[in-house]
Amino acid sequence: MPSASSIELAVFLSILLAALRMRPRRFYFVRHGETILNAVDVRQGAEGKLSESGRAQAEKVGRYLRRFPIHCMISSTYERARETSEIINAYLKVPIIYSPLLVERRNPKEIIGKNRGDLEVVRIVDQIELAYHADDYRFSDEENFMDLKARARKCIDLLARQGARETVVVTHHVFLKIFLAYILYRERLHAADFTKLAFFNFSENATVTICEFHPWKFFSKTRGWKVVSFNEQPPE
Repeated sequence: MPSASSIELAVFLSILLAALRMRPRRFYFVRHGETILNAVDVRQGAEGKLSESGRAQAEKVGRYLRRFPIHCMISSTYERARETSEIINAYLKVPIIYSPLLVERRNPKEIIGKNRGDLEVVRIVDQIELAYHADDYRFSDEENFMDLKARARKCIDLLARQGARETVVVTHHVFLKIFLAYILYRERLHAADFTKLAFFNFSENATVTICEFHPWKFFSKTRGWKVVSFNEQPPE
């Protein structure tokens, strides 16, 4: 039979664990620094190293974020995000978790490696990103709206399970926007809603977007999530 003191300790620890799970958490989302291909307006896939400017941008973000009590980083597995994370972490010195849930939307094969100004690329991108279409529309082999929405849902679950009070999340332009859109609309989000939000909210390289998660507000429309700021340039 367990002693009364051991039972009391177990109860205390379970209450403490529950309290820790209910405390608010803050996430600093960072879009990766400029890549060599970004600089020359080429549409990229998983590959893409940071440019010198992109590395300097990541350094600036690192200097800004070190003022916060950050305990963990979660990063996309893409090369440009890994580079950005490693540069930032030279200032933070915290554990980094790499997750494929944070990678950029997969572009259709027809545009990868081609200049953004190419007329065929413009036509395809306009059809995918700017035209109103059904949620399940797919041009070819790209990740479509339904794919992105499902991944955003999984990513929110991943982040909600993080125990760290303040976490840096390194991700990409389109995925960051679908993540934020899903926070605001949840299952009510449709492709037409995302098209409007994405068009009016551009995410620049190496900017910081802050979100908070309040577990005790789980039954609110946003399930306890809140966008605090968007696309902020780190101060010098």
